[in-house]
Amino acid sequence: MSKTKHTYACRECGASAAKWVGQCTDCGAWNSLTEIVISSANTKFQNYAGSSDSAIVTLAEVPDGVETRVYTGLSEFDRVLGGGVVTGSVILIGGDPGIGKSTVLLQAFANLAQQNKVLYVTGEESLQQVKMRAQRLGLATPNIDLITETNIETMLQVAQQQQPAFMVIDSIQTMYLAQVQSAPGSVTQVREATAHLVRFAKQTGTAIFLVGHVTKDGMIAGPRVLEHMVDTVLYFEGDSDGRFRMLRAIKNRFGAINELGIFAMTDKGLKEVNNPSAIFLSRGEVAVPGSVVMVTWEGTRPMLIEIQALVDTSHLGNPRRVTVGLDQNRLALILAVLNRHGGVITYDQDIFVNVVGGVKVTETGIDLAAALAVVSSLKNKPLPLDLVVFGEIGLSGEIRPVQSGQDRLKEAAKLGFTQAIVPAANAPKKSIPGLKVHAAHKLTEALDII
Repeated sequence: MSKTKHTYACRECGASAAKWVGQCTDCGAWNSLTEIVISSANTKFQNYAGSSDSAIVTLAEVPDGVETRVYTGLSEFDRVLGGGVVTGSVILIGGDPGIGKSTVLLQAFANLAQQNKVLYVTGEESLQQVKMRAQRLGLATPNIDLITETNIETMLQVAQQQQPAFMVIDSIQTMYLAQVQSAPGSVTQVREATAHLVRFAKQTGTAIFLVGHVTKDGMIAGPRVLEHMVDTVLYFEGDSDGRFRMLRAIKNRFGAINELGIFAMTDKGLKEVNNPSAIFLSRGEVAVPGSVVMVTWEGTRPMLIEIQALVDTSHLGNPRRVTVGLDQNRLALILAVLNRHGGVITYDQDIFVNVVGGVKVTETGIDLAAALAVVSSLKNKPLPLDLVVFGEIGLSGEIRPVQSGQDRLKEAAKLGFTQAIVPAANAPKKSIPGLKVHAAHKLTEALDII
């Protein structure tokens, strides 16, 4: 006879505990531990990759694989995926409620259904709700097969009979396995349901999209092992009540990570923004202090964004350091280098730095732009409107190069900018028509230029 054992797992981080406690000892979340029943009965485990052949072969003996991609008809969505949907891949999409996860998938499936067999599995909404969304978006969806189901075994039986080329699971937190004695949405259910779907995708070549819930911190709910099991992880960024949506690839086995797709939310769904730099650079005609344009690198393309800084005298014992779209620890590092190597004193100033448009910049190339914006606001002297800046600042005051410097400068020149301050190592060997490049080795040189 099989014996059962009870354990507890955290819904936020997946940590296990022998007994229930109010707070997870690993991530600190409250009331996040759920009971899991573990059976000791013999179980036949299957390979996630879908292969039952365990014979050893050399790498040269493995037959060449063909990476087949299918375009969804949404150019920005295809860009984030690396050039289209790879057959047999499993894609996880996360984001805040109402930000557009189901909308973008329904739009993509309306295009895919014109030449492929697709299956839309909804576990949260009724079939009438899905149809009303399609009608509101003005989509012609006669070929999309719909099913309302939360049982993984039943759903996979239907998929085995229909043999769709693409599937949507909306959402993975509502799915459950009858053989697992846990509630839907628990750590065990989410992990095992995903494992069955990954195995099905690899064996049949069906591309599966999983919609994932997010926690209050904006991360996909459930253990991080869920992100390790799938091929691609996409996150929606931006405010749910804002006009623009940004879809970023956090993990992609078939393309570049940190690739960013820009969409505009309209009454007809999400529309692609083909020139995002023009949107994020909607500046006034008069230069103002604390504003500078930076050329960032998102995935495989350059993008121009505006960095704003506001420096004001602080009346508090600890001056405020507030950042939006930039790591706050990065700002502390920049201010320390400005004080030590640039002679710019800000210990008695409140400093606010904002990346316009809701974009989150994680690369170190934002350092020089943030530093010059702070100095501009502190001195109350505006920087030229036709100036672009990028570069990483080291702790010794040097300006270090960043990747794809030539492409960044060409993008800036294409949009009409005539001046640039860049690291000396990124200075072009051949002059770029219409663009005057100032190369700086040290932070003091960049301050002298402005």
